[in-house]
Amino acid sequence: MVSRRVIIAGGVVALGDFATMTARADEPTDPVRMKLPQPGDWLVSAGNDAGTTPLKPDDFEPQDLVLAWGFDTGRKVPRDGSRLNMVLLMRFDPATLGKAERKLAADGVIAFSAICTHQQCTVTDWLKSAQVLQCPCHQSRYDLRHGGKVVGGPAPRALPALPLKSSAGVLVVAGPFTARVGGEQQQGA
Repeated sequence: MVSRRVIIAGGVVALGDFATMTARADEPTDPVRMKLPQPGDWLVSAGNDAGTTPLKPDDFEPQDLVLAWGFDTGRKVPRDGSRLNMVLLMRFDPATLGKAERKLAADGVIAFSAICTHQQCTVTDWLKSAQVLQCPCHQSRYDLRHGGKVVGGPAPRALPALPLKSSAGVLVVAGPFTARVGGEQQQGA
């Protein structure tokens, strides 16, 4: 069974909203908004109007997929200038996570790039029966409990993980993505 339920600030949002997200046309390209999540950033709900309230582990149920942006706490702006900045969060029982994932998690919440390493689609299909994340474009499958490793499909590498920590009950970025975000490198580019 494919779960298309994506939780955004307590509501359910249609999948199509995320497949084409880019910088807003009415705002100039802000270098802060274009940066990937940075250490110290909060994580806030993603959507057409990114939130400013930091996410907490208790904001979602186990195995609900939450899409988020980093949030620059100094400038008070979300890092939503590129869809490559989107982060997916899932909460698991920490005992079910691999050893490396437990070190990157905060209160059982793990974070990965939401961008498929194959052709850069937004990965949003949680296959509950198989316990894997699947890309809706070409069906690459990722095991989030074990480093986001590829367990099926054409993706050439694991989803990059984003280290988290909890500070005063708020999810905070603890370090940079563990690998390059995005799809395959273009030959000759």
